[in-house]
Formats: sequence, structure tokens, C-alpha cells
Amino acid sequence: MAGTRREMIYFAEGGAMHTEETLEAALAAIRDRGLRYLVVASGGDTVLRAAKMLSEAGMPEATLVGVTLQAGTWTEYGEPDWNKLDEAKALGASILTGTHSLMGNVEAAIRTKFGGMPPVELIAHTLYMFSQGTKVAVEIVLSAVDAGLVPAGEDVVAVAGTGGGADTAYIITAASTVSFFDLRVKELLCKPL
Repeated sequence: MAGTRREMIYFAEGGAMHTEETLEAALAAIRDRGLRYLVVASGGDTVLRAAKMLSEAGMPEATLVGVTLQAGTWTEYGEPDWNKLDEAKALGASILTGTHSLMGNVEAAIRTKFGGMPPVELIAHTLYMFSQGTKVAVEIVLSAVDAGLVPAGEDVVAVAGTGGGADTAYIITAASTVSFFDLRVKELLCKPL
């Protein structure tokens, strides 16, 4: 049985300068594979750009979910741009601000107070070995399922980045945090080397 050949994009370095190309790869995957969900890590810019691109491409059947940083991390990373998030919502996006499933949860508080490496953070650091965007892509899909915005078992395109913007995209079979090991990272679309 022959395998399937697909193009993957590898960027020499990570960063927001790859946002447009990453979103183009994500939209192509949705269109070519008949997928229904695009989950994007964003503080405003990336989800707004994705919403505009979906609209321009005439893809109203695609459901866009923007996932922001959790509120407890805004002092460290900056608060989301609520105007851009509202604009993305006006174009049909759902916006989720919730607890990060792999980092920044109760286990992080235990580590901070008592030391050690909680198991969930070990998983997060293992995903970081692939790229920051890889960890975030998995995390935002878990969050979207937990919030009821994406159904478990659905193949979705997850878009994330390195520090800002987008440089990573995967097709992932979605799962909730309580069914974490049902999640499948199925296909790499693009990521930094």
C-alpha cells in the first residue's frame, strides 16, 4: 500500500513573520481535507487575520476558535488586544480565555510552592522539544474541547507560534484534558526547524 505524500513547510527560525504562510497552509488543509475547525492561539492579531482570511476565501463552513493566554499570565506576557478579538468575533470567531491545560494550572502552583516537576509539565516540556508552537497547538486543542467549542474526536487544524504570531500548524484529532491520551497529532503542516 502506497503512502500519502504531502508538503510540509519548515521555517529556518520561528516567529511572527511566518504568520501569513502558516495561516495559508492551515486554510489549505481545511479546504483540501474537508475539515471544519481551525483553532488558533492568539492575543488578537493572529485570530483576526485568520478570520479575515476565512472570510476572503469564502469558507463560512469553517469554525474558528481563538484561544488567548490565561488571565493569570497577562502581567508576564501582556493582555490580549480586546478590540482585535471583538473584531474577530464580529467575523464569526469564538474566543476562549481559560486555564492552560499543560502549563499554568494547579500543578504549576504545586511546583512553585513545593518544587519538583509535575507529570503534566513533563509532557509540556517534551512537546517543547519539537517547538514552542507544538506544545501550544496541543494545549489549545485541549482547551477548546474542554470549553465545548470543538467536539472530541474531530480532526482540527491547530495554529500556534513562537512568542507571537504563527509559525506552527498541525492536524490534530481533538480530545479533552480528561481524555488526553486520545489526542492524536496526525499531521505536521509547518513548524520552525
